Amino acid sequence: MSDARLDRIREYFETLTPEAVERMGEFYAADAYFRDPFNEVTGLAEVQRIFRHMYVSLEKPRFTILETIAQGESAVLIWDMHYGLRQLAPTRDRKIHGLSVLRFAPDGRIAWHRDYWDAAGELYATLPVIGPVMRWLARKMA
Repeated sequence: MSDARLDRIREYFETLTPEAVERMGEFYAADAYFRDPFNEVTGLAEVQRIFRHMYVSLEKPRFTILETIAQGESAVLIWDMHYGLRQLAPTRDRKIHGLSVLRFAPDGRIAWHRDYWDAAGELYATLPVIGPVMRWLARKMA
């Protein structure tokens, strides 16, 4: 994979805005597959719906790409997502560390996108009511 293509993807995610979600077709194939801990969808419109919802639910979400790895028509992006929870202390900076595995279509757009991150430890454990329960369960299972 060319460094220019990976640089373009990196820049897109690091500068993602609600307006940029509308241009997602420049980066994702029409029949793109997307999966994360909460969603599994196929089709550009569905991928856009997920990212639009992110901007409705979260306060100022932003990605920092820490590392990129490319091999052939696949890439891995290791990232941090910083955000606030709109309904709970939106000014408190929260972070999720994760990675995205991408596979590209022949035209260079993303055909397959899978996100891996720890929903239990990095999201649920930080919430006021469920957080103490999640942390207790983690201690008991250790």
